[in-house]
Amino acid sequence: MKFAVEERDGYTEVAAQGRLNMVSAPLLRSAVADAIDAGHRLLVLNLGATDFMDSSGLGALVACLKAARQAGGDLRIANVGEQVQMVLKLTSMDRILTPYSDPEDAFRDA
Repeated sequence: MKFAVEERDGYTEVAAQGRLNMVSAPLLRSAVADAIDAGHRLLVLNLGATDFMDSSGLGALVACLKAARQAGGDLRIANVGEQVQMVLKLTSMDRILTPYSDPEDAFRDA
């Protein structure tokens, strides 16, 4: 899995590409922790190029959300594919991590 971190107008976008599973979940947590350590508090995880997520990936999303909130910020997800959306709905995590259609919409209300 690859991650690209880019500062946007009012938030930082972390774009994830590949499969979010038990192998890549620690990499996601590390990428988000690095962004938080660099002073970025409002994060959008762009999952448009993430074609698969399992329970380890879901756990990583929750850990990243918790880390962002503990740092005084927030993490939101955007551009969620069909398989990832299904995992979020089956676990009712879509209520906590509300998917946005694109990264620009995620912090429009902030």
